[in-house]
Amino acid sequence: MINKLDTAQATRRGFLGATALTAAQYKRVLGANDRIGIGFIGFGLIGKQHVTDFKKFDDVDIVGLSDVYKPRVEEGLRYIGNPTTKGYGDFRRMYENKDIQGVVVATPDHWHALLTIMACGAGKDVYVEKPMTVFIDEGKWMIQAARKYNRIVVVGTQRRHGQGVAAAKKVIESGQLGKIHSIRIASFRNIYPGFGKTPVEDPPSEIDYDMWLGPAPKKPYQRHRALYHFRWFWDYSGGQMTNLGAHTIDQVLWCMNVKGPTMVMSTGGRFALEDDGETPDTQDAIWQFPGGFTVNYAIREANAMRGDTATRGQVYLGTRGNLVLAGGYEVIPENKIDPVNDIPRFSGHPIGGPVYTDVKPTPWIQASKGGVESDARYGTGGEDTMAMNERDWLSCMRTRKRPLCEVEDGHKVAVACNLANMSLRLGRAIKWDPEKEQVIGDKEAAAMCSKPYRAPWDGVLKSLVKV
Repeated sequence: MINKLDTAQATRRGFLGATALTAAQYKRVLGANDRIGIGFIGFGLIGKQHVTDFKKFDDVDIVGLSDVYKPRVEEGLRYIGNPTTKGYGDFRRMYENKDIQGVVVATPDHWHALLTIMACGAGKDVYVEKPMTVFIDEGKWMIQAARKYNRIVVVGTQRRHGQGVAAAKKVIESGQLGKIHSIRIASFRNIYPGFGKTPVEDPPSEIDYDMWLGPAPKKPYQRHRALYHFRWFWDYSGGQMTNLGAHTIDQVLWCMNVKGPTMVMSTGGRFALEDDGETPDTQDAIWQFPGGFTVNYAIREANAMRGDTATRGQVYLGTRGNLVLAGGYEVIPENKIDPVNDIPRFSGHPIGGPVYTDVKPTPWIQASKGGVESDARYGTGGEDTMAMNERDWLSCMRTRKRPLCEVEDGHKVAVACNLANMSLRLGRAIKWDPEKEQVIGDKEAAAMCSKPYRAPWDGVLKSLVKV
């Protein structure tokens, strides 16, 4: 099996030459009975979950698997168990395989954008894991590539497929909650004291560390930098704000039918965990949105206390009622009462004294529940929403219709989450124009919307999209 691992280094010129040959693929529409060839990039925690799903689908072939860590390629090939599946140490060689129509990107976050753009340029449809981007302009480039090359790009914000989320959206849109003026979200867990500290050392021979870094800045190797703990370093991720927020904030944007915030303020830091990490273990963010409502999101990595509705999932607060969304949903009514004062009655008040009422409070609306009950940590109920999202992608590959979780949606939620991290790092609020997708009146914040890619990846990017 090891002899099937193709580690040859494709050149930039070779890749671009290959993409030039794919124009005919853009016009090809898969028939209902055609099998779809799939290639996977990344065989870590989430990548293996995707492979597990696709092994069950009877209308696809797993044609290729790529990873920069050789033992994972070998493990993945054994797990797939298909003698015709080919392993790759360099994803560019896999992109040249004409038997692959779709690519699943399940790498560290800093690779998501460029791998998607390059796959589009190679004539492949893409399922890219969330979060879609590490900085805002990457999302604009991904949309540009998807539309330029006529590709189906699905983002792994699959909770939209859940019955509870869809039903809650209808309740919210119906107006029965009254004016929704604020939304509370919390993601709490306790991983104290963290993952520890590791020294700078030479990377193992089994990992292509330079390829792992890819477009990110050159940094010395540490075991906690690569592979799994990448999420705690700013060069490769936005921490839990972009990781968990990709799901929760996506549902807010979808249910409330808004494109993005007008202002965001975030504070926090790495206060409790004792390790090498950089991204916050404690973060609070507030977004203000058009139409008049705010979203408050609290993230804790060193305390998992749960007790009130704020930690049960998402809580939509309206003038007539509240909706708690955590897989399934629950409507909790507000009481219809006159403003009252509970201090003892007395006379002689200059404006007539406090108001009292003996009327029993009555609810504005009826309590109700819907969707599928779930563990609030995950919010997906008993439904396999990831498989639903995967099937939607495969269906859209055949029909060329737009998917439920498409690239524009992934970009919107990534913008909101990235803005929160920008605010935290700058230490001030940021004003944002959601229509023009521009920072307002803050040159330093505007400059953070983009970052240069490391060579030679900067040249590859510029060859495929306008930067």
